[in-house]
Amino acid sequence: MKRDEIKLLSDKAFDYRVELSWQQLNLFHIYLEELWNWNQRINLTGLSTREKMVIDLFLDSLVPAPFLPKKGRMLDVGSGAGFPGLPLKIYCPQLKTHLIEANSKKVNFLKQVIRLLRLNEIEVMRGRIEKDGSSLHPAGYHVITARALADLSQTVAWCAPFLAPGGLLVNFLGNRVEEDLRKSGPIRDKHRVILYKMIPYLLPGKKTERNTIIFKKM
Repeated sequence: MKRDEIKLLSDKAFDYRVELSWQQLNLFHIYLEELWNWNQRINLTGLSTREKMVIDLFLDSLVPAPFLPKKGRMLDVGSGAGFPGLPLKIYCPQLKTHLIEANSKKVNFLKQVIRLLRLNEIEVMRGRIEKDGSSLHPAGYHVITARALADLSQTVAWCAPFLAPGGLLVNFLGNRVEEDLRKSGPIRDKHRVILYKMIPYLLPGKKTERNTIIFKKM
């Protein structure tokens, strides 16, 4: 990350109550360099500039960080190039983390980034949550994250069974959040998850409001 990119992430994250140390910013620098280089060869993300990667991927992933536990087990479902799981792991290094991803090239990328960042207590699993749930932690997770996985009802149906009691399910939604919540009501009732936190926000340079929704398993 160039000096201006470091400052951009540091300043904007602070606006969302996320304070990053220089050590953490250095890890994001390594992550961005690897993401940028791999993205020239394989399609990890459709974003075409480093600044967009910083804002749309790193910063967006960190929005729910102040509301999550700093310890426990975290599962990132459909992790892709690591979002939001890896930025949240960098911010909360004591979260024991599983990243599950079906695409083999993205799995290889995730393993390479984890090696470069020298992260501990993090594992990449190749698979899909709807088919390979037997490989996940039997006691469930304290945090499960899902970004662009499926519609909200399907995401809850797949993820809620793997939440530990009191665990949090984090979803990244657009501006039609009320409709999404209404449609997902029956499946949320079935799995006994309640709305815990709604975080409306605008990313820098964007005109459309986004919402991060956190549910809690009863």
